[in-house]
Amino acid sequence: MAAFNSIQNIPEALLNTLNILHFTTMSEIQEKAINPILEGKDILAQSKTGSGKTLAFGIPSIMQTDTSSNSPQTIIITPTRELAEQIAVELRKVAAYKANLKILTLYGGVPLRAQADSLAKGAHILIGTPGRIQDHLAKETLVLDSIKTLVLDEADRMLDMGFYDEIVKIGSNMPRAKQTLLFSATFPEKIETLAKALLNQPLTLKVDTILDAHKIDEIVYETADKFKTLTALIQSYKPESLLIFCNTKAEVMSLTDRLHAKGHSVIDIHGDLDQRERNESVLLFSNGSKRILVATDVASRGLDIKDIALVINYDLPFDKEVYTHRIGRTGRAGATGTALSLYGPSDSEKCSYITSQAKKAEMKALRVDASFKMISQYDTLGINGGKKTKLRKGDILGTLCKEIGLENSQIGKIDITETRSYVALHHSVIEKVNKAFKKVKIKKKKYVTWIVA
Repeated sequence: MAAFNSIQNIPEALLNTLNILHFTTMSEIQEKAINPILEGKDILAQSKTGSGKTLAFGIPSIMQTDTSSNSPQTIIITPTRELAEQIAVELRKVAAYKANLKILTLYGGVPLRAQADSLAKGAHILIGTPGRIQDHLAKETLVLDSIKTLVLDEADRMLDMGFYDEIVKIGSNMPRAKQTLLFSATFPEKIETLAKALLNQPLTLKVDTILDAHKIDEIVYETADKFKTLTALIQSYKPESLLIFCNTKAEVMSLTDRLHAKGHSVIDIHGDLDQRERNESVLLFSNGSKRILVATDVASRGLDIKDIALVINYDLPFDKEVYTHRIGRTGRAGATGTALSLYGPSDSEKCSYITSQAKKAEMKALRVDASFKMISQYDTLGINGGKKTKLRKGDILGTLCKEIGLENSQIGKIDITETRSYVALHHSVIEKVNKAFKKVKIKKKKYVTWIVA
């Protein structure tokens, strides 16, 4: 694979930033897409989640941003809030080399007025969901006549959600001469229709479209008692982390309660949670405070957690494309992973698309350790300060070690958002630290802390 220095006219400062972020060689989609995007071509790309497509459109967007203008120049439309936030986090890291470049997210679950105020102050790259972008257009808090590049990420998912008309309407609010980049994991007929409506003589790229059989071990189990089988699988595979998919919110909540009652460290994510709750569920899972995440398909896209050891389809997905996205949560970025699917005797016809490509295994072959429970060594401490109060990881780490007397081994991952910070701490010290913060300051400032449940 080519190195990033093969990108035409790439600034040295950007190369240094990519190097610091440990991006050294380009993925296939990056190598094929970045230079044509910089040349102004429209792109129609088929590339699965985890292939590096965010940087494929993100690097050119950042390079071509003119920070002397305060108007939006690139708009990235995504199907979910989680994906919008994930893209924003990744692009902000890469854009660190370019002073005053502003990236703004626009999605539901956050007050419209707060976003309108941010828009009024100016932003260069907008990342949002179709519904919320339309809300801002309707209220005239967003004007798109300065847009040079439109990016549609995971376009097939947006069409599945019924956003075809919204996307076309949003596109009609932009200059006709804009560049359009469409990325999709699958190419159903609706994508071809959307591409004809929006793209101008696009370069078509098909990259990494088939899940690598060597990266994800796909196995199916037939069972008349799914919960009993799930328990046996957990106690046999003993994964470090486990993502379980159900088809409904009710099933997610029910299964989470049953696993919790069995003594497992588990949390759920579904559409009834508000944005902060959804973000915290993902955060607690990714920092190891919860070892099992039970999710509806809201999490099969836009969930960027590295090193998920095992994915289990507790409920079979309704179609093959959803299955592909679900199991793509494991085996990411070159890693290997395992995906298990459970089905009942009456489901065999429904899941033929899975059984035709996955190995069928028998429960009697499992070596079950009945005493095993997925219990986390960590809990998470919340701090009511973040980027807006200039709080940094080093400040928190220094206070924990020097002021409170923790060992490095007792401190896990530290995540800092705009207004809050989260620290994974060994469960044996979390109460002590929470009490200590009633007296201890960070950089001479008092912060409220709490244990995130």
